[in-house]
Amino acid sequence: MLNSSPVELHKRLFDKITPSLRWDEKTPIDKWRITCQEKLSELLGLDTFEKCEADLKIVSESTLGLCKHIHFLVQTEKDYYVNAHLLVPKGISEKLPLCMGLQGHVSGAHIGLGIEKFDYDKMYINEDHFDYSKQCIDYGFVGLSIEQRGYGENGGDTETGHTKCTHAQTGAYLLGRTLIGERVWDIQRVLDAILDYFGDIITMKGSLLIGTSGGGTATYYTACLENRFEVFLPGVALCSFADSIVALDHCICNYIPNIAKYFDMGDLAVMIAPKKLIILSATNDRWFPIEGAKREYERIEKIYKHLGAQNNLRFVIGNGGHSFYPNEVWQAIGELLEK
Repeated sequence: MLNSSPVELHKRLFDKITPSLRWDEKTPIDKWRITCQEKLSELLGLDTFEKCEADLKIVSESTLGLCKHIHFLVQTEKDYYVNAHLLVPKGISEKLPLCMGLQGHVSGAHIGLGIEKFDYDKMYINEDHFDYSKQCIDYGFVGLSIEQRGYGENGGDTETGHTKCTHAQTGAYLLGRTLIGERVWDIQRVLDAILDYFGDIITMKGSLLIGTSGGGTATYYTACLENRFEVFLPGVALCSFADSIVALDHCICNYIPNIAKYFDMGDLAVMIAPKKLIILSATNDRWFPIEGAKREYERIEKIYKHLGAQNNLRFVIGNGGHSFYPNEVWQAIGELLEK
């Protein structure tokens, strides 16, 4: 039967691709890394951004459980502010490591704090365990949950809780940008601001950047370009492009024009190694199938082994679907941080 499906055509074309910046296993990785970071920054459109004053503004301060909850805004681009929420354990007497949490396609950053705004939020919190900005308090962190573009208070539908990535992404494309690039930029600029403003209670020693799904994707790309976090944990987001965002109908925010010419997801690890990295996947993840995740993890592992940094790498596989797995994940974090 003659093929009339563009998706099937794309799958076949992907079978023929060998990314041009896949590490050749000969060139020193330190040299390869520089070339890859330059290309990734170009693909993300990071050359279109300009730094500005953070102009951090406190929106509110309240109590959430045994923590102080500070809602604040940070200007990451001129006249654009990111919503962020800090959880600080009461009565702390010393600086605590930062755990920055990034949500995926849920109703907003409040999920990370364990706050329910919509009826279906209970599922994300009680079943999927996406409240890791709250969970981290029990492990000795200050928790931070920031809103990503297209979600919640930063461009999502605040009446229904639905995410709205398409309009934001298509506008970014016209400007030579990507939504992933904008999210990476926001993460770095919020980090700049809180280290200035909350530096008396936060340390980056033992710090963690963690995200799931769309938040895991942002975590992974941030790990390629940011060095200040001690551990990076992209959750339920790693997979080969062919097995995930080509074969399956994903949100447009996952797509970076032309990236497959240069990288698959595992190839990007030349920019991450030897930093501490925990990959979380799941046996029955319908969005990022486990076999594609395992193949890309093998590429990552080869890079880490070449650098003698395999002790800085963990692969956690949850037995279930597209969720966060607290017991397994916090154990792996403890191992890497020796907590």
